[in-house]
Amino acid sequence: MENYMKLEIPAKSCNEAFARAAVAAFSVQLDLSVEELADIKTAVSEAVTNSIVHGYPDMKGTVKITCRIIENILEIEVTDCGIGIENIGQAMQPLFTTGSENERSGMGFTVMQTFMDELAVESEPGVGTTVKMKKRIRG
Repeated sequence: MENYMKLEIPAKSCNEAFARAAVAAFSVQLDLSVEELADIKTAVSEAVTNSIVHGYPDMKGTVKITCRIIENILEIEVTDCGIGIENIGQAMQPLFTTGSENERSGMGFTVMQTFMDELAVESEPGVGTTVKMKKRIRG
């Protein structure tokens, strides 16, 4: 089975839940377990929130979400055209954040790595960031 979807939303925090629900609705065709669905929703939530909060800290923009199903693998890409990440390695360290200390835990990439089978981050300062995640569905 092969299928895909594309979604583009304004980078507003009120759209995070919609993006998470849209990806969840698309992914259920894979006959997911409740745990797999929860993992996917959590990882998407973190990726979209990162784009909104860190990609566009003081500006408007869009977040693009692409999902593909190939056999039993769900591939998800979350892309923004925001400020980008200067040091991806540092950004992926647990507890590192560019947000205020009161606001964020700095665990977004760690959460994504925990709940997905693969995680890759591509970014260029001033151009934007793409987070690529894969989840193999055991079903």
